[in-house]
Order: sequence, then structure tokens, then C-alpha cells
Amino acid sequence: MKRGELYRVDSPSAKDPKKSRVFVIVSRQILIDSRFSTIICVPIYSAYDGLSTQVLVGVNEGLKHDSSIHCDELVSLLKPVLTNFIGSLSPQKIEELNRALSTALEIRDLKG
Repeated sequence: MKRGELYRVDSPSAKDPKKSRVFVIVSRQILIDSRFSTIICVPIYSAYDGLSTQVLVGVNEGLKHDSSIHCDELVSLLKPVLTNFIGSLSPQKIEELNRALSTALEIRDLKG
């Protein structure tokens, strides 16, 4: 299990009308590899609104159609529910994801 991997999760929440949803792992690798039972993920939706907190993904990442990662919706998921591996983000998509997460959390460059 690695940061940037996509997994299909059955019934992610009672509020979600879909029977399953794809999530991308965004936790740092040291947390993923730790004994902690949960990691931070972001849902992927078929809708894309052009927001700076959304990242376009699709067939190249293992999905059936164009979709987008919605970084305004961070969720904590139990590691054992992440069993249905879909694909991985490329290094370029991970950079886009990092920018979208920084925007969503209003994290500015702290250098200097």
C-alpha cells in the first residue's frame, strides 16, 4: 500500500448513494507503513467542476472513465477496507495532487 494508489471501497459511507467508490491514498508513507489502523484518503468522483482542489484522472490511472480527485473531502479509512487495487498516480499526477491538497488546506510554501 502506497501514497498515490487508488482503491475501490464498498459502501464507503451511509450518505454515499454509490455501492462503491474509488479513493486515492494521500497519507505520508510512514503512517501507511505504521501500526495505525487508519489512513487519509480522498474520494474520486465522475464530476469535475474545474476547481483548483480537483485533479483530473482517468484510464491512465486504472479508471473506466474520466473522473476527478476532490481534495476538499479528506476522509480517514480503515486500512483493511483498501483491498481492491485499481491503479496508481504517475509522479506528475502526484505533483498535481500535492498542489490541490495545499490549496484545499491553505498551506503556503514555508521556505524562506
